[in-house]
Amino acid sequence: MQLWVGLGNPGPQYAMHRHNVGFMAMDVIAEMHGFGPVQKKFQGWLQEGRIGGEKILLLKPATFMNESGRSVGEAIRFYKLGMDALTVFHDELDLAPFKVKVKTGGGTAGHNGLRSIDRHLGPDFRRVRIGIGHPGHKDRVTGYVLGNYAKAEQDDLITMLGAMGAEAEWLVKGENARFMSDVALRQQG
Repeated sequence: MQLWVGLGNPGPQYAMHRHNVGFMAMDVIAEMHGFGPVQKKFQGWLQEGRIGGEKILLLKPATFMNESGRSVGEAIRFYKLGMDALTVFHDELDLAPFKVKVKTGGGTAGHNGLRSIDRHLGPDFRRVRIGIGHPGHKDRVTGYVLGNYAKAEQDDLITMLGAMGAEAEWLVKGENARFMSDVALRQQG
C-alpha cells in the first residue's frame, strides 16, 4: 500500500492557485483511475483505489499548507507505513512551469507544506515536484504562489495533469525516470 499526498489549501477560494497543484493532481488521478468516494479522515480528504494492482491512498490535507505534516503523520501512523510508501505532490518554484520531476529526500526550499511534513516525519520521502516557475523576485513569491493559474496556462495545466494521471502506474512501480520521461513525452504531444 502507498500513500500519495497532494499539497494545497482547503476552500474554493484557493482551488486554482498554483500552490494547490498538488490537490489538482490528486483529483485527476482519482478520477482517471476510478477511485472510491472521498472520506473525511486524518484531518483531510482520503480516497482509496488501485493503480496497476497496487492499493493507493490519496490524501489531501485540510489543515492548510503550514500544518500538512499533522494530517500526513496521522495517516502514516494509522496504516503503519514506512517512509518508502509516501509520495508528496507539490508545487515547485525552482522548476519551469509544467515541468515534472521526481526525487527522494532533500530540503524544503522554503515550501511550508514540505517543511511541516519534514518536521513530523523527516525528509526521506519521495516528492513529485510540479513546476510553477519563479516570478523573478523573492518579494513577489507569495502573491505568485497564492495566485490563480492564468487563462493562457489552462491548456498546459490540463495536459500536464492528464499526463501525470495517465503515467501514474510508473510511480506505483517506483520507476521514477520512466514516469518523468513519459509525462514529458505526453506534454509534447
